[in-house]
Amino acid sequence: MFTTRMSNRIPTLLVTAGAILAATVVADARPDSRSMSCAQVQAMIQSHRAVVLTTGPNTYDRYVRQFGHECDWPEVPMSAYIPSRDGTCPVYRCEEPIYRFPG
Repeated sequence: MFTTRMSNRIPTLLVTAGAILAATVVADARPDSRSMSCAQVQAMIQSHRAVVLTTGPNTYDRYVRQFGHECDWPEVPMSAYIPSRDGTCPVYRCEEPIYRFPG
């Protein structure tokens, strides 16, 4: 009797485990700037306001619109260049400004 109930639960457990694994893979997926044109990268950033993009095999970062409120104080949008399918693409990411005083 115990083996019958257990054997009935195994398919359910396998389906549940598969669904959790699939959800984890989808959650970890992020757009890869190297597979998109520069125009597509910039349009995605503009439409979503801020996007986390994969930029290399082990690198990613958050990129934002130039004019917006996506950066936390004291950070501001600073120029950055990331790889895209058609070359290097100018974008913005949040960074603390570096003040250089003369003297």
